[in-house]
Amino acid sequence: MARTQGACPRRVWFWRWRRNPLRRRSDVVEAWLLLATLVCGLVLAGVGALAAAGAVDASLAERRAASHAVGAVLTEDAARALPAPAPEGGDTQVWTKVRWTAPDGTARTGTARADADAEAGSVVTVWTDREGRLVSEPPGGAEARFQTVMAGATVGATAGGLALIAGWVLRTRLLKRRTAEWESAWRLVEPAWRKRMLG
Repeated sequence: MARTQGACPRRVWFWRWRRNPLRRRSDVVEAWLLLATLVCGLVLAGVGALAAAGAVDASLAERRAASHAVGAVLTEDAARALPAPAPEGGDTQVWTKVRWTAPDGTARTGTARADADAEAGSVVTVWTDREGRLVSEPPGGAEARFQTVMAGATVGATAGGLALIAGWVLRTRLLKRRTAEWESAWRLVEPAWRKRMLG
C-alpha cells in the first residue's frame, strides 16, 4: 500500500498535465515537434559524421595505396633553384629539378623540394602515382586522423544544425498559427467579457 501511495502523486501530476483543460492540440504538436527535432538532429549528426569520416578515411587510404615513395636525383645544385615556401619546421628548402624512373622503366623529370645546400646528384624522396607522375605526399598518421575527425565533425554539425533549423522553422509557423487562433477566439469572447466587466 505504501508503495502505491508513494508513486501516486507523480502519476496524478502526469495525468493532470495530460488532461489539462487549457491544453490545446497545438501544445501537444509542439511538444512532439521538439522531441522529433532533437531526435532527428542527433541521428542525422551521428550518421552524417560517421559517413563523412568513413568517406574521407577511405579516400586517404586510396591515395596512400596509389602513391609510392621513390628516390629522385637532383639534376642541378639546389642553390641555383627558386626558394620554396618555408615549412612549419623552419627548414629552408627550394624547388629544384629532379630525375626519377617511372614503373615502366622510363626516365621522368620534374621539380621537387630539396634542402638549399643539396648538390646535383643528391637523392631526395618524391611521391609518384602508378603512372610515375609526381604527386603530393599522402597524409598519414596524425594528419590523416585530423582530417577524418574534422570532416566527420563538420558534416555532423551541419546535418544536426539543419535538422534543428527545420524544427525551429516549423515551430515558428506553429506559433504564428496559435497566435491567430488566440486572436480569433478573443474576438468571440471579448464582447461578452467587456460587458461583464463594465456592467
